[in-house]
Amino acid sequence: MYSTSRGDGVFDDLISLLSPEGELLSHPDYVNSLDANALFGMYRDMVIVRRLCNEATTLQRQGALALWAPSLGQEAAQIGAGRALLPSDFSFPSYREHGVAWCRGVPPADMLRLFRTVSAGGWNPYAYNHALPTIVLANQMLHAVGYAMGVQRDAATTAVVTFFGDGASSQGDALESFVWASSFNAPVVFFCQNNQFGISTPVSTQSRVPLAERAKGFGFPGVRVDGNDVVAVYEVTRKALERARSGGGPTMIEAYTYRMGAHTTSDDPTRYRRQTDVELWKHRDPIERVKAVLTREYDFHRAAFDAVDTEAESLAMDLRRDVLAMERPDPITMFDHVYAEPHPLIDEGRRDLRELGLTEVLS
Repeated sequence: MYSTSRGDGVFDDLISLLSPEGELLSHPDYVNSLDANALFGMYRDMVIVRRLCNEATTLQRQGALALWAPSLGQEAAQIGAGRALLPSDFSFPSYREHGVAWCRGVPPADMLRLFRTVSAGGWNPYAYNHALPTIVLANQMLHAVGYAMGVQRDAATTAVVTFFGDGASSQGDALESFVWASSFNAPVVFFCQNNQFGISTPVSTQSRVPLAERAKGFGFPGVRVDGNDVVAVYEVTRKALERARSGGGPTMIEAYTYRMGAHTTSDDPTRYRRQTDVELWKHRDPIERVKAVLTREYDFHRAAFDAVDTEAESLAMDLRRDVLAMERPDPITMFDHVYAEPHPLIDEGRRDLRELGLTEVLS
């Protein structure tokens, strides 16, 4: 089994540019390129995404959503990576990348349509260059590699990134996507949010080595970054994306973080992890880390932080209103986007639903 930390709690091999106490660090291969305003913008992103995520959890507990997958504690990994993307890049999420969706411009209410069960997706992927959530583990990684091979053949200077968890890294689709990406030198970044648990299975059970080291066996680089350090995540992801755009091929990023909440709202994490570990990771909170450096190094004051909190609260109330106003769609629309072109089996299913009168029953 591999260890990710020494007895003093300091990570040995993770790229970091911001300490848990909010001190800027130096690194031989990565330099902080963010000015005060950009860093404050990422702080704002993280606060808003956390507040929206907490509101979604509350909505699920109140019966307004069928399910929710919290991203609590993973805000730095998602915002750092999301803000590194160019508008022309394309991202393929799993089901927990609410922060990335926020960075891509997806309206918060649209992120919840799937979980409200009023949509099979929630938004037009091409409107935001952000694919729809994928529930099947690692499936989106194959989609991303295929898309990357497509833009490669179009001679487009576009990078593709796909997000997955440590649990998904054990799936066959993940390994197949590595093979194809390496064989064709595809412009794709594999971004693993290692939150340490594949539902209830600890990562130490899934791998004998750090996950990023798997990339070497497929012929492309893998890097490990402190996933609670938004500055480091941004710089590592930006460099990997630039490498992809310039023809350098794939990179795997392992963002080592911690899922503070449950896997989903149907999960009870107290059954498989220790509360002492949760308390330890609370002191590595990615939001408080940025708030500390903004206060110490850039002279931001309480009024600026209070304004962000107020904005986040307002957006959460907007989200609640929008979700509760969502109406159940006509069941016949389930056939609309199964295939790009008309298909006789789909026409038959649509006709049978009407003839059987099931549209009113399902409504």
